[in-house]
Amino acid sequence: MVMTNTIRKDGPTYSQEPGHRSETTLKPGRDLLCYLKAYAKDRPEVVAMWCFGIGFILGWKSRPW
Repeated sequence: MVMTNTIRKDGPTYSQEPGHRSETTLKPGRDLLCYLKAYAKDRPEVVAMWCFGIGFILGWKSRPW
């Protein structure tokens, strides 16, 4: 993985590649989101089935009886 370094007023930043980490701070929410986006691009059928399954279970459990 090649990281491109650019200089801005607030300090160095790095390219937005999946799984990239900043050397100064960790941002687990952004890292997880980048990982999930990359995974969804690689395996869209798996992600669709997980969404369908989770939606089915939530809909089934939340229906009023």
